[in-house]
Order: sequence, then C-alpha cells, then structure tokens
Amino acid sequence: MKSNSKNLILVDGSSYLFRAYYALPPLTNKDGMPTGAIYGVINMLRQLIESNPDKMAVVFDAKGPTFRHEIFPEYKANRGPMPDDLAVQIQPLKDLIIAMGVPVVCISGVEADDVMGTLARRATADGYFSLISTSDKDMAQLVVDGSVELVNTMSGLSMDEAGVFEKFGVKPGQIIDYLSLIGDTSDNIPGVYKVGPKTAQKWLSQYNTLDNIVANAASIKGKVGENLRDALDDLPLSKQLVTIDTDVSLDISIDDLNLQPMDISKLHGFYSKFGFKRLLKSLDETKNQTKNKIGEDVDLSVNEKPALEVKLPSWQTESYEAILTIEQLSKWVELISESKFFAFDCETDGLDSLNCRLVGLSFAVSDGRAAYLPLLHDAKGAPKQLDWPEVLQLIQPLFSSKKIIKIAHNLKFDWEVLSRHGLEIVMPYYDTLLSSYIVSSLGRHDMDTLSEHYLGHKTISFEDLAGKGKNQKTFNQVDLEQAVTYAAEDADVTCRLYQCLEAKLANNPSLQDVYSKIELPLVAILADMESYGVLLDIPALEKQSESLGQKIDDLKQAVFKLADEEFNLDSPKQLVNILFEKLDLPIISKTPKGQPSTAESVLEELAISHDICEKILAYRSLNKLKNTYTDKLPTQASPETSRVHTSYHQSVTSTGRLSSSNPNLQNIPIRSPEGQKIRDAFIAPKNHVIMSIDYSQIELRIMAHLSGDETLISAFNNDEDIHAKTATELFGDLDITPEEARRRSKAINFGLIYGMSAFGLAKQLGVSRGDAQEYIDLYFKRYPGVRVYMEQTRIDAAKYGYVKTLSGRLLYLPDINAKNRIRRQAAERAAINAPMQGTAADIIKLAMIGVAEYLNKQHAKSVARMILQVHDELIFEVSEDAVNQVKEDITKLMVEAFDLNVPLKVSVGIGRSWGEAH
Repeated sequence: MKSNSKNLILVDGSSYLFRAYYALPPLTNKDGMPTGAIYGVINMLRQLIESNPDKMAVVFDAKGPTFRHEIFPEYKANRGPMPDDLAVQIQPLKDLIIAMGVPVVCISGVEADDVMGTLARRATADGYFSLISTSDKDMAQLVVDGSVELVNTMSGLSMDEAGVFEKFGVKPGQIIDYLSLIGDTSDNIPGVYKVGPKTAQKWLSQYNTLDNIVANAASIKGKVGENLRDALDDLPLSKQLVTIDTDVSLDISIDDLNLQPMDISKLHGFYSKFGFKRLLKSLDETKNQTKNKIGEDVDLSVNEKPALEVKLPSWQTESYEAILTIEQLSKWVELISESKFFAFDCETDGLDSLNCRLVGLSFAVSDGRAAYLPLLHDAKGAPKQLDWPEVLQLIQPLFSSKKIIKIAHNLKFDWEVLSRHGLEIVMPYYDTLLSSYIVSSLGRHDMDTLSEHYLGHKTISFEDLAGKGKNQKTFNQVDLEQAVTYAAEDADVTCRLYQCLEAKLANNPSLQDVYSKIELPLVAILADMESYGVLLDIPALEKQSESLGQKIDDLKQAVFKLADEEFNLDSPKQLVNILFEKLDLPIISKTPKGQPSTAESVLEELAISHDICEKILAYRSLNKLKNTYTDKLPTQASPETSRVHTSYHQSVTSTGRLSSSNPNLQNIPIRSPEGQKIRDAFIAPKNHVIMSIDYSQIELRIMAHLSGDETLISAFNNDEDIHAKTATELFGDLDITPEEARRRSKAINFGLIYGMSAFGLAKQLGVSRGDAQEYIDLYFKRYPGVRVYMEQTRIDAAKYGYVKTLSGRLLYLPDINAKNRIRRQAAERAAINAPMQGTAADIIKLAMIGVAEYLNKQHAKSVARMILQVHDELIFEVSEDAVNQVKEDITKLMVEAFDLNVPLKVSVGIGRSWGEAH
C-alpha cells in the first residue's frame, strides 16, 4: 500500500474462490456442508483488511454470457461446469464477506476483470492507488507504476511494472499483445498455434507491438512464421477477447466502496455454523470497534495470522523405490501377488496412447508403499534398466489374475499403451477417474485435482520435472531420481483415491451399479474402437477441400462486390464498419460494449432482406467446414492405414453422454449438403460396408415413460408417427400444409423436452409469442402427463439439488435454487431434460456393451466391428457376406437394451460410406 496516497483494494473474488477450493482439503461442517473454499477466502481477506485500505471491494464474475461470448460463442467453451461442492459455497461466502463489512460487486453480463479494470481506471482519475489481488495474468495489463499494482495474497508479493517484466518478459503495455499471441486454452482464445511465452517475448522485444509483428509477418521464418501467417485473421479477435474493458457502465462509484462496521452477530452465526473455531475465538476476543470512516480511531483486534486447522496426510516419499534388477521386480511381484489390489500407472514419452513409447511403470500396494520400474530412461547418468520382454513375463500374471484388483486413473490410456506392448489386463480392474465422475459428474477429474480435493495433497507437476514450452523434456529424459518420486507418487495417489472413492460408491448402490455395469465395462470397448479407427477416403476430402476453397473465394468476391470494397471478413470491427456504417443496415442488437453485434443470429435476421448477410453466413459456414474438417482430417489419419483414431471421453459431459476429440466426430454438421458430404469420406474397406443403426426419437420415448402420459404412451405403442399425431392434435383446424404442421409439431415435441419457452418457440417457428404460448398450452392439454412430470421434476430438483436417470445416475444442478432468476430457470430447464438425455446416454452405453459381447462371441473381428458412436447412433464395419445376419442380431440387441413402457426403435442404414448409410 502507498502511505502517501488514498488506497483502494480490489479483490478478484472468483480467482480467490477457485484458489482456495483447490488449495485446501475438502473441509465440511458437522452437517456435511462444504466449507473449505469459504475458509480459505475469508482468511486471505482478513489479511487485506488488516492493511487498512481507504476503499475495498470483492468482485465476482456473474453467471451468464458477456460481450466476449457475443463476439466469440466458443469463449471459455473448454471449461467444465463448476464442482457442485464449490457452487454451494458461493452465496454463503458472499453473505459472510458482506457481514465482514466488505462491499461485494457482481455485475450481470460483465466479467470481474472488466469491473476491476473500470474501477481501477476511475480510482486513478480520483487520485487513488489501486492494489488488485488476483492470480489472473490478464490483469497485468492494468499495472501502472504509482497507480495500479497486483498482489498475490498467498505469497504476499506485489507486482509493479518491473515485476510484470520479470514474470512475463514484456512490459504491462505489451501484455495485451503478448496474450493475443500465446492464446489461452482455458478461455479457448485462439492465439497463434505453437507460439508460447518465449516466442511472444522475442517478437515483442524485436517489433514492440502486435501491429508491427503482423506487418512483418512475411519475414518471420520457419514453421512458427507459417503459423503466424495462418493466424492473421484470428489475431484481431484474440486481441479483443484478452483486452480488459476499462470503460464499463457501472451503477456503483468509488465512493460506494467504503468498508462498513463488521456485523459481529452475523459473523458469530456464520463462524458457528461453518465450524470455524479459530475464527470464532478470534471474533469473541475482538472489541466491537472496526474501521468505519476515514480518520476515525481504529481498534482492529482481529490480527491473528490465519492458520489452517487441517492436518494433511503423511507422504513418505523416501520409501518410494526404483526397480532396477530382476530380484527387486520379483520381490514386488510377490508383494503384489499377496495383495487384494494394486495401483499402477504408465509413464510414456507422449500423450498419444496409440503411438507413444512406454518409458516406465509404477506400482503401489498401500498408502506410501510404491515403486517405479524404469524401462527407457536415457538421461545422462541413467543406470542400466530391465528389458521389457523379461518384465512382461514376470508381471503379466499380475494383470491376468482374476483375484487381484488392478487400479488405474484413466484406465483406457494405460490399457491402450500396455496392449500395444503385449500386456493384457483382465477383470477385476478399477478406474478412479470414472468412479470420481460417477460420484459427481461436475468439476474436474484429473489426478492432481482429486488428490487435493480428497487427500489434501498437492502432487508434483510434470512441469516441475520436465520444464515448459519448446524445451520441455519427455519423460525418458527426466533424471531418474526425480522420475521415481513423481511416478511412484502417481501410483500412491491412485491407490489412496481408490480406497476413498470405492467407499463413496459402496454407500450408494445405484451409483455403484452405474459405475460397475455401465461405465467400467465400456473402457475396453472404447479402447478397441479407438485403436482400430475408421477408414478415410483422403483423396475425396482433399477434393472437397479444394471445392470448398473455390466456393469460399466466390462468396468473398460476392461480398466484396456487394460492399463495393475488399475487407477482412473475419474482423468484427471491419464487418461492423461495412454493414452498419457504409451500408447503413439496421442495428438489431449490440454487444455489452455498445457496438453493433455481428453474431450469427443477427446476421440470420438481416439476411432475410439483405443479400450481403446471407453471403457472409454462407462464407462462415463453409470456412468452418474447410478449416475444421476437410483440411484437418487428412492430417489426423495414420499415414500407413489412412485410418483416423478419435479419442472418446467418458467423464466430460454432465449427463453421461460420450464426447470425442482429435478429431471430434460428434459435431460434424449434417444440415448442409457440404456438411453431409464430409461423412461420405468415412468409408468401408474392400468387401465391407458401413452399417449405421440409430435410435429413433429415444428422448421422446423416455419422456413418455417418465411422464406416464397415456396419449404419448399409446402413440408409441401403436407405432404412430409422433410428430404427425401432435400435428393433428395441435394444428388440425389450421390452414397450413401437412408438412408445415409436422415441422411445427416436431419443434414443439423436441423443444419442450429441452425446456424451450414460448419466446424461443416463437422465434424458431416464426410466429408470434402469443401463438407459440397457445401451441404450448394446447400441447399440455393434449398431453397432461408431460406437464405434471415437468412440474414435479422442478419441485424435486429444488428439494434435492439433483435429478436421476432411470439407471440411477445422479445429475447435480448447483443453480436450481439460485436467487438469480436466469440462472435458476436455466437449471430448471436442465432438470427437465437431463433425466432424458442422461437415460439416453445410459441406454446406448448398455447397447454398446451388449453388442460388443455379441460380436466377440459370434464373429471374428474381420467380419464385424463397432467403429464409431455418435449421439444416439452406432456405426459398424461389416463384411458384405454377413451384413444381413449382423443387422438382424444387433437391431434386436439395441431395441432390447433397456425396458421402457414404450418400445425402443432403431433405423438402419447400409452403404459404402457413413454418409450413404446414415
């Protein structure tokens, strides 16, 4: 703090919240309520309050989209939902902060960064020195010597302009350009591919600004120069996303940020409720005199240094052992043979499970008793290591044992690596990642996070051993002594997590069933599908990419002709200038910064009467297809086999649906002819066909079962066209075509199970809101059971905080009782849909398990293989000679995968490609 000026402290509440949550063990009060994040934040705030600022505020992010989502819908799309045990702490924390006398600021539609940036700028103008307490690197752009500094409350270190340069290698005025170049994976900000901090520092040192870097892009050599030139169209967007808005419209001023007297009574109640004994004792000793107004005498007795009341578990890393001889390995094999379970972990030289090398294996049999078996370490001074063939001979019996439980974290990865190296894993086995996901699908499930959450232990990070950036070592290059501690710790943590999570599942039989009967059996099936892959017609993709490129160029020229000038179509700023200034098109909506919006929904509305908007939309669509699929898919296929190997993820979505990546085959667009054509490139090998079997209207059928609506159940049991029936029920008296009536009824049938409002339905159908509400009212009149189900679901969700699938999977809803209406209503819509979507996910997973068992028993893998799963569809590669029998058998298995009050139904397509079959 500055002694010769007025001082303002701005606290990044969202940053504090997550830091406290992941830094501390999972504390709870006597009633089982999570309190760890609250405790951590309050202790950090107390230190700041003791510095006697003139003004102070804690700023939180508000729920919902901001202007950054408006200009870039994928902003922060990589982030998973907040853990439910953290979400329940937010409101009590805010209430407690207010009771401490500290103002809490949360502005709807505006990120905390922008609020703090605006307040800091205003404070500077009013003669204040601002100290911003945050761990967010973006805030470094606000630092100005003598006016604004950052502080890390954990370490107590503050950061001025020199500190920014020391940490980031650039000046505060260059931070925006620096962040624009490196991007941000957590916020999904593009940046420049393969450009990290060192490259960004080098360029900014040489060229000073991003504009100068762009101007000299042609002269920057090498692959990184190519990447820069490829990213030129994205850089303006990246810069806009990372720039903190310091001119936000706020309904508060610096004068509103006075510290108020502590509410001793409320604090006493909070501390008692949360079980904060040390804070309660400190409060009882405090005189009822706290800082109130500038110049008033202060007696701030709450000055005891905060200390955690948690004893962390002991980690005896000195007991970790390196296995370098056959005698040592034999001893460990004997030790494991006598155990009921053991944890193991593969160390590799890469993250691609289908191509990386096995560098070593670690084992653990109990808390703190772990070892690492190095195989390929080649760092200087590395000792002689055992050869894999002799290791395999000794350890295969352990992995083949039907009595010993084999435990891994993210078992599918280890399965694929070990399988390629000739080692087979036999049941029983266990995956701590999946068990964590079943306990609660919200939040992150990586080992490091779970270790801190459940064990109170911070693990060694890979970067601590291997470094960062382009000079990062692969694991085989890591010093063996360090590698032993790191790898053995992984096995040790996995072993301890197993004991913790298995106990949690054992206390909930329905969750135990979801884990053991659905998720765990799927591991081997997905590993097999990933390893086999799907064949690509690469020449066809290259030809389509060329065709798309020509169409994109034609569209650009058409846009330029309509605009009467050339400009950067990917620049929102230039697009605004063309559309709303030069062509004077009507402004439909604005971004939070007050600029005309060029979002897709806006352009769609304008396209009805303005050709240029229609062309721009077509350009965006084709450009995305080309960049994401036709250009990229061939580079992701194996050069030897032309097969592409997607990675399936079981622990990403909150509803239980599978997701895929590298490439993401779940999101190939099929509404346009160009999008559909991409599926034509997924082909069958010679003498085989592609078979697609897709569940028909599965979520509507689940709705019929859940709601018990007699009319809906009757329609499905009589195999009626549900959309045509709804059309007759709702639009029989209206003068519209049968096709239009069916289109409307389909929108209603699917819209309502996703919680669509009258406003949303009106927009989708192109009718008035009043008409849309009439359709909804009439629908519920015809299907009263659906309305009753929806209302009861909302009530139950609010009461319990979660909903269930028919299989017993729990789907948590942290915002179901939120005071914010928008958040609460979004949670209510999710409550209605989640049981249907989650049950659909469970059904197709059960179908995959049944089908895989059938294929393994009845057919050689050369005859029929399951190769893809996309939403409600399974795709197979089948020998032409066996297609009729396989089709009949798998159809039967899929419709019998789950018992509902209505029959499950599938549609089957067969062709030379996925596109033809689908």
